[in-house]
Amino acid sequence: MIESIKSVFFAAYNWFSNVVDFTNNALYTYILIILLVLAGLYFTVRTRFAPFRLFGEQIRSVMEKPTDGKNVSSFQALMVSTASRVGTGNIVGVSTAICLGGFGSVFWMWVIAIIGSASAFVESTLAQIYKKKGPDGCYGGPAYYIQGALKNRPLAIVFSVLLIATYGIGFNMLASYNLQSTFEGYSFYNEKTTPWIIGAIVAALVALCLFGGGKRIVKITSFLVPVMGVAYILVALVVTILNAKTLPSVLSRIFSEAFDFSSIFGGFTGSCVMFGIKRGLFSNEAGVGSAPNASASADVSHPAKQGLVQVLSVFIDTILICSATAFLCMCSGIEPTEKLSGAPYVQAALSANLGKFGPIFITVAMILFAFTTLIGNLYYVDKGIYFINGKIPGKKFTTCYRIIASLLILLGAGLESGLLWGISDVLMGAMTIINIPVIIILGKYAIRALKDYEKQKKAGKDPVFKASSIDLPQGEVDYWK
Repeated sequence: MIESIKSVFFAAYNWFSNVVDFTNNALYTYILIILLVLAGLYFTVRTRFAPFRLFGEQIRSVMEKPTDGKNVSSFQALMVSTASRVGTGNIVGVSTAICLGGFGSVFWMWVIAIIGSASAFVESTLAQIYKKKGPDGCYGGPAYYIQGALKNRPLAIVFSVLLIATYGIGFNMLASYNLQSTFEGYSFYNEKTTPWIIGAIVAALVALCLFGGGKRIVKITSFLVPVMGVAYILVALVVTILNAKTLPSVLSRIFSEAFDFSSIFGGFTGSCVMFGIKRGLFSNEAGVGSAPNASASADVSHPAKQGLVQVLSVFIDTILICSATAFLCMCSGIEPTEKLSGAPYVQAALSANLGKFGPIFITVAMILFAFTTLIGNLYYVDKGIYFINGKIPGKKFTTCYRIIASLLILLGAGLESGLLWGISDVLMGAMTIINIPVIIILGKYAIRALKDYEKQKKAGKDPVFKASSIDLPQGEVDYWK
């Protein structure tokens, strides 16, 4: 009886895994690459290369304080979205891309960030324009501009369900797995028991925070993560400088493999292009529709300001932190292999250059990054639930949701890496398929907002936005009247 149950379970597991793989390959081979690239290029041209042209404005906007000094600032909204973006994907995701897709994946990771930054501007600007007043501040995101501008609540609910599934299930299970995988190099690691033990500890800590007893943990990690982020970049820089003589060959290999079209088209689903786009999108989330949920909460005088702030977040995430991981690994002298894929490759690179300090450092960094990623992801889940429900859920529902969220973190630690990456990619891809066409349709309002912003800046004013200035029907918005 037990054996037959096991066989049925494994058969169902394999079937589900095959479905995820098939869907994943179909999404990223035929649909998402075209959508992301065309949308990114379109918005880059329509904004007149604003992500590059207005870099100074991005810095100024992120330093702006709320009008009343109490609401969420641009910087705080940036930190919420960055907490979700900057995490295990910047370390394990980049390592996985290099090990499975080759050095050329780094180039395509850069490309998707540079092209996608204009999409990030548009989606976050739209989130600000269509944000709504809530019981404890303002709410917004793709669900709100889909419902407010397109008058399509069913599609908005579908997007919210995908948001909840992506961050509450896909990304959190994957973050839990990535966290426990950093312990593989230690002698005490047992592949049958250690993942579950670490998963249980992490799930318990997250539950403690969710149920209100972990305020001190959240405060400590909120302080330590930026410090660790800077330390991580410095360590990566040290390793790169120690191996500076390898830089020319590394750069040459990045570009030669990125444009090795015979290899790319010979096996596209496992190529550097595919892995670069997948892991780049997973890392910076430009066009996915997640960051706008945080962007909408900021109290700014003009929607374009927060759009510019989110462009900065994409560059911080991919161009800065992901590149730090990439060069740390590629300059270390350790050749990437499929077996080293993930945290082991980063640990091997650090160990080869910094001795025993390397693996310990990366383990501490992963613990902090993964923990804030888990909490940051659940922020998006809260926003999705609030939109569907129309109000803050009751105590019983909230308690059940928090228990389930914690159990999923435990489950993720013990599952297979390939399946977890596949689930995350499929869910993230589904969000993107909805969000990109929507922002293309509504993008004209974000472009008009940008022109209004620049017009006021040229007149020497601190830009203040009004819905009427871009011919926006005032009945569609709660703010900007």
